[in-house]
Amino acid sequence: MSSQNEIIINKQKVNFPLCWAPMVGLSHLALRRVLRSYLPEGAIIPWPTEMLNSRKIPKEDLNKTPETLRGDEETQMVPQILGNEEKNIADSVKRLELEWGAGAIDINMGCPVQKALKHNYGVALMGDSNYAAEVVRMTVRNTKLPVSVKLRAVEQCEENKEKLIEFVQGLQAAGASWICLHPRTAEQKRRGRADWSQIQWLKKNLDIPVIGNGDIQSVEDVFQMKQETNCDLAMSGRALAARPWMFWQVGEKLGMPAPKGRQGFAPKTGEEEGVEYGHVLLQFIDECELIFSADLALRKVRFYIRTTHVWLVFGHSLVGLAHKAQNLDQLRVLVREFFEMPQVMVQRTELRQ
Repeated sequence: MSSQNEIIINKQKVNFPLCWAPMVGLSHLALRRVLRSYLPEGAIIPWPTEMLNSRKIPKEDLNKTPETLRGDEETQMVPQILGNEEKNIADSVKRLELEWGAGAIDINMGCPVQKALKHNYGVALMGDSNYAAEVVRMTVRNTKLPVSVKLRAVEQCEENKEKLIEFVQGLQAAGASWICLHPRTAEQKRRGRADWSQIQWLKKNLDIPVIGNGDIQSVEDVFQMKQETNCDLAMSGRALAARPWMFWQVGEKLGMPAPKGRQGFAPKTGEEEGVEYGHVLLQFIDECELIFSADLALRKVRFYIRTTHVWLVFGHSLVGLAHKAQNLDQLRVLVREFFEMPQVMVQRTELRQ
């Protein structure tokens, strides 16, 4: 289990300041492989899955369900589950631990979508601190793995600040090994600025590690969040999916070896990043083709482009090409043609994490 300021997964201590967020439609095997290829040698971080429903996991074929596909090379895996009933949670975490190879279990208490709220999953659990703590206890008593919790923020005021701290201290007492906070409220979803001060509050008032999530779009953001909040780890979602080489950039700042098989230096300028996005996209297409059925692979690539194109100056044109392509071979041709012209990536977009 984790001790203060330590996140330990598969008996290895996390030693890198940036990790990737669990996201529906993105945090699957194909894109994890692309991102892993940019991680500096020797870096240890937690790796997410898409959000998994504890009602479904006990009956699913974990080796065939797209959301639970896992590569033999993948370590430090932290599947994220939705759940609030002990039998489903118990059956799910036992399968994930004993059959699937999980290194820790993450409980989603931050999802604001109606489908989760209807079943009292996700952020709905933040409305009942006692029951939320009990969900953590249910999970902890059914696995030997570390159990983490991902949360949303509260409306900013002194009273809510105290409620948040009390809520999360209850999760800590129930056995949570670390906490991840995305400091936007459920109503904000991805809009507005993330309130990093709430990450700082938690860090000051907890004895377990805290991961900060929200508005991490560049290497500078990683180190700024760490400095401002003293969090143990910064988490990025769509921006890291769009520029996986942020891992490489962070590693260079820390003096770490380059990612295995990569030469020279990480992309720096908007033009260099535009070129690299093209390389990432072609690598991602190849991975999707290997892993998924043809139709699903095309849908995954289109969704990736739709989600990440906002960091490309002419990304809207790429979205159009993706929907024009009828199959992955056509899409490869269109992507290569698109990136024959110089493309530029911007550092920031107002479509926040």
